[in-house]
Amino acid sequence: MNDHANISPAIEPERYELREARAYVFDLTRRDLFKFLGAGALILCARSKGTALQESGRGQRRMDDMPKDIGAWLHIGEDGKVTVFTGKVEVGQNIRTSLSQAVAEELRVPTSQIKLVMGDTLLTAYDMGTFGSRTTPTMNLQLRKAAAAACDMLKDLAAQTWNVPRGNLVAADGKISDPVSKNSAIYGDLLKKRELAQLIPDRDPLLPATEWKIAGKPLSKIDGRDFVTGAHKYPSDQKRPGMMYGKVVRPSKFEAKLVSVDATAAEKMPSVIVVRDGDFIGVTAPSEELATHAAAAIKSDWNAAPQPSSKNVFEYLRNNPEARESSDASPNAPSPANAISATYTVAYIAHAPLEPRTALAEWDGDKLTVWTGTQRPFGVREELAAAFHIPQESVHVLMPDTGSGYGGKHTGETAIEAARLARAAKKPVKVVWTRKEEFTWAYFRPAGVIDIRASMDSNGHLEYWESTNFNSGGSGLNTPYAVEVRNEHFQPTKYPLRQGSYRGLAATANHFARESFMDELAHQAKLDPLEFRLKNLKDDRLRAVFAAAAKKFGWPRAKKSPGQGFGIAGGVEKGGYIATCAEVAVDRATGAVRVVRVVSSFECGAIVNPDGLRNQVEGSNIMGLGGALFEAIDFEDGRILNAAFSKYRVPRFKDVPVTETVLLDRKDLPSAGAGETPIVGVAPAIGNALFDATGIRLRSLPMVPNNLKLS
Repeated sequence: MNDHANISPAIEPERYELREARAYVFDLTRRDLFKFLGAGALILCARSKGTALQESGRGQRRMDDMPKDIGAWLHIGEDGKVTVFTGKVEVGQNIRTSLSQAVAEELRVPTSQIKLVMGDTLLTAYDMGTFGSRTTPTMNLQLRKAAAAACDMLKDLAAQTWNVPRGNLVAADGKISDPVSKNSAIYGDLLKKRELAQLIPDRDPLLPATEWKIAGKPLSKIDGRDFVTGAHKYPSDQKRPGMMYGKVVRPSKFEAKLVSVDATAAEKMPSVIVVRDGDFIGVTAPSEELATHAAAAIKSDWNAAPQPSSKNVFEYLRNNPEARESSDASPNAPSPANAISATYTVAYIAHAPLEPRTALAEWDGDKLTVWTGTQRPFGVREELAAAFHIPQESVHVLMPDTGSGYGGKHTGETAIEAARLARAAKKPVKVVWTRKEEFTWAYFRPAGVIDIRASMDSNGHLEYWESTNFNSGGSGLNTPYAVEVRNEHFQPTKYPLRQGSYRGLAATANHFARESFMDELAHQAKLDPLEFRLKNLKDDRLRAVFAAAAKKFGWPRAKKSPGQGFGIAGGVEKGGYIATCAEVAVDRATGAVRVVRVVSSFECGAIVNPDGLRNQVEGSNIMGLGGALFEAIDFEDGRILNAAFSKYRVPRFKDVPVTETVLLDRKDLPSAGAGETPIVGVAPAIGNALFDATGIRLRSLPMVPNNLKLS
């Protein structure tokens, strides 16, 4: 791997969904066991730690443990077409395009000759999943190395074929040429009737970003026309001959246990099959309408203990700590007497993907094939194998490019539901969650409580910093500001709702708290918020994005109207550097809040596709508006109370401000990911702007779910 890339394979604490209990593990009869293992004595033994870490979506397999042979990553056909294989998936981030650019650059072929096979567990090498902004720093680099090695191999082959010095040869536009002898051949011609295998060198010279001709340039989204015309088939569009539709009967509350069930009415419906396996109850039918009707006809009784509500969730989190997992503290760090403190909270919010969870499952004997929308095809393969007690080699998971995920599609419950129903129906079965199911039974971005305490000297230099995050996680917890004495802790707690990964993880919560508190400190020190940050900042890359955003925004700006306010915030996460400025307008009569303008400056090393990167930044800002202003899950006693778009507010067209983006292209640095980091700046920038407009400090996300109370 690149010596400059610092990619940690560790799973962040807030990826709760990767550590939760299995969604389903179905009963396995003795007959099934002997069919799987063969006749004879059955001996069960404990699995070793080493085995537990092998190709497990829930394990921590090393990110650099990738196949070394070129053929695992790309194939060049006799027609010159290049097929590239990667376990990464496309969920709207346009990674298919930037990965194609990476291969095209190093292999010296047009992007039109490249086809990516993504997220297919039968054809691609194992991959942990598409999350954590890891695709660009890991897979982009890996495919570049494979493509560069393939290009070198082709040059060697041409030199041998033409008996010419290899150093004279030039690769361009999918062909090798010799300017001296005038020999020329497309890649496919060189490879005809040959089967070549070669390993990727540990250190292969890659083109520096300053010499890129294809990467680093704008390129329209590959297959973009299919997406806008409806030609693309999402997971929910997949069909198989003889396909049935499935529905699952859900519990009355979270953590409920089935007491009794009466499926008589459903069983009498023509062509309906009712499946009962432990607490799992589902139906299949020839149409989705009939399946829905049959599921609704089943009478079930469930039992569940009383559970917390959104009204007391923050007290619940603070009062139910579990064993501490992580901390970063300076030695001998007592809290000074002159320190000031504040507490910030973030609510549970939903991923709200455009396409709800979907899966189509088909059995062929003991072989299972599943088409599903997931960010972790290999993780879903493992979950399916465990649920049905079959080898992972008997499970084939395919991931058609999917209608968004935002970290919410890491688990395989829908695939397991479809597979269980398909096994009973002996036909392919498709399960598409309703919007209510998506809002209720998917996992949420964790709620959290963040306590911060700090002190500074008379010149506005930080002296002491203490922060504790309860429940939401440790990502982005450590301050980038220069302070000698620090105490930073992530405190896990018991939690009332299913929770897990969300775009940016806990960095959204921790940046909101820290950047809001930095604003509070700046006002106490009677310093401009940007001046105060720069006074306490030594990181040149973060200083650069602050300077670029401020220049574009025109910071500092004079107010021209009542209710106008300006705010700034920034941070570092997953190798990316973000600074965001926001302008807000507050109606003093009604308390209505409008975000007028957002300017972001972002730097993540060498830019692979500037259009795609700009889309990521702007998309993050628009998505971040929801969590900043009004998104929150309302729940009580094990039930979600706002499980519909009519009750759960997401950003609308009228909410979108003027959005401007400044991209800093550091061609001297490795490319980092951009799918997560930009979102962390928007909430604190808006909160700081609201304080500037009204003098009211808002310390809870969402900040204005019902307008701003000015009295």
